[in-house]
Amino acid sequence: MFRILYSGILSALLLSVLPNDAFASKTYWQQEATYNMKIDVNAEKHQYTGYQELIYTNNSEDALDKVFYHLYFNAFQPGSMMDVRSRTIEDPDPRVGDRIAALTPEEEGWIRVNSLKMNGKKVSYEIVGTILEVTLPTAIAPGKKVTFEMTWDAQVPLQIRRSGWNNKEGIELSMAQWYPKMCEYDYMGWHSNPYVGREFYGIWGDFNVDITIDQNYVLGGTGVVQNPDEVGHGYGEGEGKPKNGKLTWKFKAENVHDFVWAADPDYVHKKLQVPNGPMMHFLYQPNPEFDENWEKLPEMAAKAFTFMSENFGKYPYPQYSVIQGGDGGMEYPMATLITGHRNLRSLVSVTVHEGAHSWYHGVLGTNEALYEWMDEGFTSYASSMTMNELFPDPMRKLHSYAYQGYIGLARDGQENPLSTHADHYSTNYAYGVAAYSKGQVLLAQLGAVIGHEARDRGLKRYFEEWKFKHPAPNDFKRVMEKESGIELDWYFEYFVNSTRTIDYSINEVRSDGKTTDVMLVREGEMPMPLDVKVTYKDGSEQLYNIPLRIMRGNKVLSEGTTLLEDWPWTHPTYTLSIDRPADEIESIEIDPEKEMADVERSNNAVELTDSSSYYLRR
Repeated sequence: MFRILYSGILSALLLSVLPNDAFASKTYWQQEATYNMKIDVNAEKHQYTGYQELIYTNNSEDALDKVFYHLYFNAFQPGSMMDVRSRTIEDPDPRVGDRIAALTPEEEGWIRVNSLKMNGKKVSYEIVGTILEVTLPTAIAPGKKVTFEMTWDAQVPLQIRRSGWNNKEGIELSMAQWYPKMCEYDYMGWHSNPYVGREFYGIWGDFNVDITIDQNYVLGGTGVVQNPDEVGHGYGEGEGKPKNGKLTWKFKAENVHDFVWAADPDYVHKKLQVPNGPMMHFLYQPNPEFDENWEKLPEMAAKAFTFMSENFGKYPYPQYSVIQGGDGGMEYPMATLITGHRNLRSLVSVTVHEGAHSWYHGVLGTNEALYEWMDEGFTSYASSMTMNELFPDPMRKLHSYAYQGYIGLARDGQENPLSTHADHYSTNYAYGVAAYSKGQVLLAQLGAVIGHEARDRGLKRYFEEWKFKHPAPNDFKRVMEKESGIELDWYFEYFVNSTRTIDYSINEVRSDGKTTDVMLVREGEMPMPLDVKVTYKDGSEQLYNIPLRIMRGNKVLSEGTTLLEDWPWTHPTYTLSIDRPADEIESIEIDPEKEMADVERSNNAVELTDSSSYYLRR
């Protein structure tokens, strides 16, 4: 009787103190959205009117009594959060600086919602900066589908950051982040982050977008043009059928999480079909100084997409557009906006980087605001591999720039951990190096931990298992663990969640005339498995591998490599014993392939230049 009563009390106590999600379903889910939009553009005033039907499916286990929309254009107003952030951060983005503060009323951006209904019933809402906060008349039950209808007016801002009219190269309309976009709701809840200029996160769904604009404009963007013969301009055989001086362009995109477009009356439009791949579109303004580079770009871009499909997973969409516009380079599903006044290598490089985002964020739709390194870092890794394929450079070690950038930041003491939200890095410098360089290093260095082959197989498996979903860090980690058979908690805990650095040294070399003992020291706080190369005076070499005990395994070793006893991470030193005397040894080096992000490489190697039996570093 006592035991039964005790058990009941314990159960009640557990129910009262455990968080709700302790008993939550472990089944993966994600929301769905279908956007049907019609917009009419007043190109002269840089304004447009919009209608949106949004069919929203709540696949969560929660009833939603509120929803939120992004209204990104509202960031381009004096006094906005983006304006203040760009003027007060230690190192402002030179593309922004104080430019928002100087906008006139005719140059500002805004989205003004005129009406909003859910299933035909009006809803109450409030515009708070770049977020529309919506209170629903009835909650959206789990598994239910509702239809929102919205009308709005918008003014396109003077081009400053990604979006706008009249960019620095004279492109008329760069239409990114242009429509009211439902915020994402996932297992962590709502993600209604104000727009201050960083990253994005969206719901997977389908887009049907009709854009009515002056007949002389040529458009490109996300999705496939559904009426090519009506719009002409190289999409179809027709010359276009204007109505009241305007044409309506009909775009359709399936299974994407955003939609971008651009328009200019001077665009040249060229196409190239990638063998066993997408139709690629290239839209740019003629310019005698840069036309030759744009004419060479399609062939290079096709080779890049072929390489990436073979190495990272097959590109799944029917088309991809490279469009001159924006403020540098920015990725979107099936399209990118890039500035085009570049030399050939720069033009190819920005196209490759933004194209690689079609894999990392375009298809593997991480929340890049929270996990920017899974977006920018993995993209930088893929684009570095691709550029090395297009422009081989045997004199430069692959990924070396990323290592240099990260190590420089770590040594400067300005680093924020990779787990920092993209909007909240202390400086733009810290964000850029962390997201791009350290994220790239994380993936490159992983090859030293689990082996290159396991990592490369893992990347393809990651793509296949998580395409068209929202993978988080643990999802990627688990794929790599399954592929390699190695535990990786420690690697991500240190390299993502902290700023602890890697530094190993050779401290002592002692010999009794028959054998040699090498004392290795972990100087930095982050542990790593080690490869150690011993070069002998007779020209032979021996490679040793020392796994970490917490790995519970080791990478597949190359032929002739000697596997040594595990190194417990708690132990600051490790003795490597060599079955030959010191006077036969020429040098000893930790990490000879330089795959570790060791912040102090000067202590990684020693040369035994005489027959002395004793070496002391300090």
